[in-house]
Amino acid sequence: MTEHENEHETLQPDPRADSQADDAVQPASPWSRRRFLRRAAAGAMSLTLAACGRRNPPASPLTTPGNSPLPASPLGTPFRTGRHVYMPLVRNQADGADAFAVAGSEPTLTPTPPSPTDTPSPEATATPRPPTATPTPQATPFPPGPASKLGLFVARNHPQVIEVLAAGGAAVIKTLELDRNFAREMKQAAPTATLIGRIDLPQLQLADFDPMAEARRFVETLLPIADDSVRRETFDGWESYNEPVAGDAEQMKRLADFEAERTRLLGDRGIRSVVGNFGTGQPHLELWPDFLPAVQAVQQYNGWLGLHEYSAPTIYYNSSRADQGRYPGVSPTDEGWLTLRYRKVYNQYLKPAGLAVPLIFTELGVDGLVANRPGPLDARGWQDFQRYWADNGYGLWGPGAYIEQLAWYDEAMRQDDYVVGGAVYAMAASSGWESYDILGPAGAVLQQYLGVHAQQ
Repeated sequence: MTEHENEHETLQPDPRADSQADDAVQPASPWSRRRFLRRAAAGAMSLTLAACGRRNPPASPLTTPGNSPLPASPLGTPFRTGRHVYMPLVRNQADGADAFAVAGSEPTLTPTPPSPTDTPSPEATATPRPPTATPTPQATPFPPGPASKLGLFVARNHPQVIEVLAAGGAAVIKTLELDRNFAREMKQAAPTATLIGRIDLPQLQLADFDPMAEARRFVETLLPIADDSVRRETFDGWESYNEPVAGDAEQMKRLADFEAERTRLLGDRGIRSVVGNFGTGQPHLELWPDFLPAVQAVQQYNGWLGLHEYSAPTIYYNSSRADQGRYPGVSPTDEGWLTLRYRKVYNQYLKPAGLAVPLIFTELGVDGLVANRPGPLDARGWQDFQRYWADNGYGLWGPGAYIEQLAWYDEAMRQDDYVVGGAVYAMAASSGWESYDILGPAGAVLQQYLGVHAQQ
């Protein structure tokens, strides 16, 4: 996914609101009733007043509210499955909902205002019914398992970032937040995680640039940041340009020359590199042979290949496990055109060339910007697919359903020794990318998952 260089609304389970009919307007008495004056001397006047009593106008017919209960939200009905559901569930409140109706109610007389000497009797007031509380999802924890290869893409400082990292399971961290103190805090919370940084750069124009000169310019721009003593201690490696797109073999060769040269220049100073960082579904497979010089350079200088993998409307889509339900499973032979595409690259190009270098997914997740997919057309981040998942059997509570999909991808990464890990996009996302953000409940579920899949 191409990011704004400054670097995603969460559907909550819909509680059933209490139904409460408005007080119906009651018809008035046909004739007013008055007390006879107590003094006999006023009897005649009392009769006169009774004869002249004013008739109230006829009352409007009673309005009878509909008796149909509000439809239950599909987010409130637990999904039935034979598998354990490692996600929060929401209790359906439809069975206990109250419905109110006034049809058949006996009308009451409209009271006559009392005389000044009368003390009005207080009318009974119904005790207000408190609103139904919004249900809190009760989480079924993930069970313990092998060390995770999931990690975080962090765009900015936020306390929950440190909380999730402190769970002990993060394998990688990719960040645009280059503050030295925050970087050190992240590394202290997850000391075994590989921390990768990227500086803010405009997109690279591959059609007309000198790769060697551009490599030198890039290194001159990065060194004042990466060569800082604190960042040297905390950052393990650095990307260059984000999601470059090579339109043909010639452009790919220029990109490879640039990445190889900047890897050498930085490597000679003890700074490691992550090359590539191609967007999901990129580059065309036939262009990989032209990128091998860059892969050779990171092999020589102990660096990494970086890739982005996304799909939508689920993370399984367009892989060999698509359309196999909520728990599709994954095996080492599964591949895909978006997610699991990396296996095509390694099996067809890198392994035969002896270049199965360590791989980091510097971004991964669900991204509606991929083309030719089902689901809501205007959806972008995972938050925009929650209704689709609920309607199609992928889980009723969006945050839990998303972490289930990420756990599937984690299992795939664990099947390949050359994979270091993958950074979930994103935690503490930047403005414009909020629908991708896992801050909040999704982050809490991920924290529990990482806590029982801690690094050894």
